[in-house]
Amino acid sequence: MEVAEPHLKNGCDDFWMWNRFERSIEVKIYGTYCRIAHFHPNWSSGTAGIRGTRVLNQGRYFWELRLNQRIFGTSMMFGIGTKKARVHADTFTNLLGEDSHSWGLSHKGLLWHGGKWFEYTKPFRENESTTVGVLFDGIAGTLTYYKDGKSLGIAFRGLNKVKEPLYPIVSSTAAKTEMRLGIMRRDYINLQDRCRTVIVKRLRHRRDLDKLLLPPLMKAYIREGIIYSLGSYKNSNAMIL
Repeated sequence: MEVAEPHLKNGCDDFWMWNRFERSIEVKIYGTYCRIAHFHPNWSSGTAGIRGTRVLNQGRYFWELRLNQRIFGTSMMFGIGTKKARVHADTFTNLLGEDSHSWGLSHKGLLWHGGKWFEYTKPFRENESTTVGVLFDGIAGTLTYYKDGKSLGIAFRGLNKVKEPLYPIVSSTAAKTEMRLGIMRRDYINLQDRCRTVIVKRLRHRRDLDKLLLPPLMKAYIREGIIYSLGSYKNSNAMIL
């Protein structure tokens, strides 16, 4: 395995969270900005999944999933999918990749898509904390995985041909397992986006924006960037039931 280069080093920090409205009833989300997904808090009788809020198509995005030491069971999966992909099953199954609407890697080291599996890497060691990195390249149409900072190589191709919106998705069959969102990066959308990022970094306080002699529409665009960079979305430190 090759050591991963700095992820999207010419891009900027990204921000998204687990979607509280698009999840199995067996997934609880909590933590700062709802970045922790907790699966089967009592016991497990099926497969639970959850989608992220980030739309991935036509961009380049990287995110990390930090898994706690409870790595075991039939299937813990990390990948992407459309809104047609299921986020719950009453049986123990490889939820991501069970059909044409999702693409996933299981902790058993297998890639799944269209109901078929392929050997990709060694199985993850059970009961040993692990960090899984996911690099989605919507321009090249590829999905690449990383394990503890090392590239596992391109897993899927042709994703630039998918017309429906794609989102990050994770799932687990194992009780009391947890996945925490870590580092998030993205490419700049355009030159305007790049310029806004530079301006936001130089503003020490939100009120400093009012001192800039800029048109209202431009200020509104920069203000959106400030909110985005701070991750100022509704969040809660309490578990969401």
